[in-house]
Amino acid sequence: MPPRRKRHAKAGKTKKPLIWTLAIILLLIIGVVVYYFTSIANELGNLQKDGENSPFQNVETVDTDTPEPPKWEGTEPVNILLMGVDARGVKKGEVPRSDTMLVASLDPLKKKITVFSILRDTYVAIPDHGKQRINAAIIYGPNTAMQTVGDLLGIPIQYYVYTDFQGFIKLVDAVGGVDYDVEKDMVYKTIADGPEYDIDLKKGFQHLDGNMALQYVRFRHDATSDFTRTERQRAFLKVVADKLKSTTTLFKLPSILSDVSPYIDTNLTLTDMAKLASVGYDSSIGGSEQIPPMNLLKEDETSNGSAVIGISSNSKLKKFVQDTLNGPEPSPSPEAGTSSNAPATP
Repeated sequence: MPPRRKRHAKAGKTKKPLIWTLAIILLLIIGVVVYYFTSIANELGNLQKDGENSPFQNVETVDTDTPEPPKWEGTEPVNILLMGVDARGVKKGEVPRSDTMLVASLDPLKKKITVFSILRDTYVAIPDHGKQRINAAIIYGPNTAMQTVGDLLGIPIQYYVYTDFQGFIKLVDAVGGVDYDVEKDMVYKTIADGPEYDIDLKKGFQHLDGNMALQYVRFRHDATSDFTRTERQRAFLKVVADKLKSTTTLFKLPSILSDVSPYIDTNLTLTDMAKLASVGYDSSIGGSEQIPPMNLLKEDETSNGSAVIGISSNSKLKKFVQDTLNGPEPSPSPEAGTSSNAPATP
């Protein structure tokens, strides 16, 4: 009996260091997780720009009287206006016209994301500023842009995200680039823009860094111009979104946000971002369409002698938007590179 008690005592001594070791490891893991999510929260908070940091600091329009976006509970559909601008040659304090306008509609119950890309020369009424190309709406402030797009689509636009070319380049580089099938040779050079904005891509499956990705989504020098370009943009952004959802990329999220934060402005709060992130991670693309669709284009529309894109029926356009939001997933466009031909690399 005495030897047996001795063995028990010895076993108890070896358990204590093991328990303490596990406790220390657990605390370290908790610390890393807390640091990770704190870093994310800090970087997300930096996306909202105020005062001199805001790209809209000099915009004095009806925006000043526009109320804050309604509180989003995370259960009803939410619509976000994504705007990319070309800030080259723009003086400090000026807001450039949007080069790209997309609306992402998230339905938490259906777990579906619908993307609408708006042709930048679409001729619309901008509140308090008459009829103009829709890409001019942003120069009057983000609230005016949201109201203009909402009136066009017939849906409320609650939020906006604003960035420029550099923000797009930083985002793609931050996720490590993407593998993508470029559907044809793309070449465009101009002395006015300078060599840093030349487009020179070869056809085929390849790895695109931020600069190459920008060339791809900017290219519009083919027979269908901006019509085909918006298809490419939707297809490419889907691949980027898929890569952002990969496990490897999620661990890099704090550094990704740190890289892109200086180039982004938004009215999304930290709480809204957390809800949207949860919805977006569990959702899939359920529709991707151009606005206005080809069958609703108004022929020979001009403004001050220049061609613009008119709409033959505003009511039919709004019905098209609702049918897209409520309908089945459409077939992918054969013209643009797609995620099936160019799977995202985790």
